Amino acid sequence: MLDKKTIDIVKSTVPVLEEYGEKITTRFYELLFQNHPELLNIFNHANQKQGRQQKALAGTVYAAAQYIDNLEAIIPVVKQIAHKHRSIGIKAEQYPIVGKHLILAIKDVLGDAATPEIINAWEKTYAVIADVFISVEAEMYNDSANQVGGWRDFRSFVVIKKVTESDVITSFYLKPQDEKAISSFKPGQYISIKLSIDGEKFTHIRQYSLSDSPDKDYYRITVKREDGNQTPDGIVSNYLHEKVGVGDILHVSAPAGEFILNTNQETPLVLLSGGVGVTPMVSMLNTVIKLQPNRDVTFVHATANGKVHAMRDWIKEVTIENSNVKSYVFYDSPTEEDRANKNFDQEGYVTLEWLKNHVTVKNTEFYFCGPVPFMKSIYKNLIELGVEKQQIHYEFFGPMSTFENE
Repeated sequence: MLDKKTIDIVKSTVPVLEEYGEKITTRFYELLFQNHPELLNIFNHANQKQGRQQKALAGTVYAAAQYIDNLEAIIPVVKQIAHKHRSIGIKAEQYPIVGKHLILAIKDVLGDAATPEIINAWEKTYAVIADVFISVEAEMYNDSANQVGGWRDFRSFVVIKKVTESDVITSFYLKPQDEKAISSFKPGQYISIKLSIDGEKFTHIRQYSLSDSPDKDYYRITVKREDGNQTPDGIVSNYLHEKVGVGDILHVSAPAGEFILNTNQETPLVLLSGGVGVTPMVSMLNTVIKLQPNRDVTFVHATANGKVHAMRDWIKEVTIENSNVKSYVFYDSPTEEDRANKNFDQEGYVTLEWLKNHVTVKNTEFYFCGPVPFMKSIYKNLIELGVEKQQIHYEFFGPMSTFENE
């Protein structure tokens, strides 16, 4: 437990962290990787280059300072981050390394303003927060390893099938190389894939949502090939698409994640996805039609056009075969072929007006996933529609972030 003086000092630094948070976390990662380059085997290099990891960490540090006298308030965020940490193999012994370099970064950025009193308070605070993460993650590692078919860290899987879903999206079907059982998962969860790529000094780890229901003897991930426009091509997604084939081995973490469908409810369900954000929604839809055939589901998918629309035919079949499921497709850049074949229901984006006319708010659960602009728009529209926050569930690609106060 922290003493009142330490808590008061840390809380007094909240305005400073709000102003200098990203500078501190940027310097932190510079120092960390200079002194411990082996950690680049764990961290997502792309998120580092784009500044997303720095921004997410700054937000976490800020929240920790703000709620240091009530850490219970940030436990949901801790659990989300801990799931990611468990899926990439973060270990307890790495926390002191992180703490040391965070304190060094605070000193570097704040200079003389980082008094010995402030540094001492933050060292105590970091130790307490680290203990919370270590405890939560230890429980997750144990739960993962001890369930039927479970394991700790990474396990070798064989690609048994590779299916092209669109011009830019491909599904990979994975079975364990040891041919033993695999653990079940909750619809909406993800796995991490760890790759050693020729020409790359460090390993790369990426998270991909499981895109099938959990009653199979395989896992399926559905991956979008990230082609560079303003940013470089996605190293991992391009490698998977171009170099990985049937018979190849992938190193896979056990399923993780807090973004999960509640199958204990029979209330109406709205699943909204943008682009490759369709993957966890497909897992949820496939689960509902098997376990809850009477639950009303509205499935809304938005993408550019038919060329990049994954699993379109499967969703059509589900809608035809299950009277409890309605589906709607939005294309913002439909092709002439899309228009001729009537591949979509609406041109443009999912708007507040459309939601008003097509979904029921009362007692309805909303789940959504997709690119950040899509998610910001959906969240804003749902709030304006009068949906309570406890009815709203979402998953981000990349580092933990939020848009609830934007």
